[in-house]
Amino acid sequence: MPVRDAFVDLLLGGRCAGCDRPGVTLCGGCRRLLTEMTPFRAWPDPRPAGLPPPTAAAPYADQLRRLILAHKEHARYALARPLGRLLADAVRVALRDRTAVWLCPVPSPRATVRQRGHDPLGRITKAAVRSLCRQGIDARTAPALRIVRRPDDQAGLSAERRTANLHGAFAARSPWAETLIDQPVLLVDDVITTGSTLTEASRALETVGVRVLGCAVLAATARQRASGS
Repeated sequence: MPVRDAFVDLLLGGRCAGCDRPGVTLCGGCRRLLTEMTPFRAWPDPRPAGLPPPTAAAPYADQLRRLILAHKEHARYALARPLGRLLADAVRVALRDRTAVWLCPVPSPRATVRQRGHDPLGRITKAAVRSLCRQGIDARTAPALRIVRRPDDQAGLSAERRTANLHGAFAARSPWAETLIDQPVLLVDDVITTGSTLTEASRALETVGVRVLGCAVLAATARQRASGS
C-alpha cells in the first residue's frame, strides 16, 4: 500500500474494504485471500457467439465483490495494486505458455469516468502490467477501443437484450489497428456477466483485423459456468 494511503487510514481510522474490519484499506486476511484464488475458465451460460475464451480470477462474491466496488465507486485507490496482481493471475492462465501480451481494457463512457473521478479498469490494468513484467512477461497496455455509441444501463437486462443494447457500441482506435495485427491481445474487464460487453469489444477489434486470443477478468458472476477447458 502506498505510504499516502496508509497515512490516511491511520489518520481517519480506516476500515478494510473487503471485510470492514477496523484498520487499513486491505487487511492481511483479505490480502491473503486474493493470493489464494484460483483462476478458471468462465463461459457464460448461454455462451455468446464470438466471445473469445474468458478467464476469471475468482467468482464475483463476498470480499472480492466488495473490493471491486470500493475501488470503482468509492475511489479506494490503494486497492488497484492488489486487484492488478489478481488480474495478472487471470492473464497468466489465459496466456498459457505465451510470454508476451497486449492488454486491451474495455473502455467506460467519458461521463462515467468524470463522475467517478478516475478510470478504475485503466488503473487496475496498469497495475496488472507492472505485476506481469516483474514476473518476466512482456506485457503492455493497449487502449485500442473507444465508445462510439453509449449503450443504455445494462442492469436488469437479459442476455439477449444486453447483446442488442451493446451492438455497435465500440470501435477500434485507428492508430492501434496496425500495431496489434498479429500480436497477442487479451481483452480485460473487471466483471463478466453475460459476456455481451466482451463479445462486442472483440468484434470491434476483429473488424479491423486484430485477433483477440481471449479475455481476462477479475471476477465472474453466478451466471457463469466454470470449466477447466
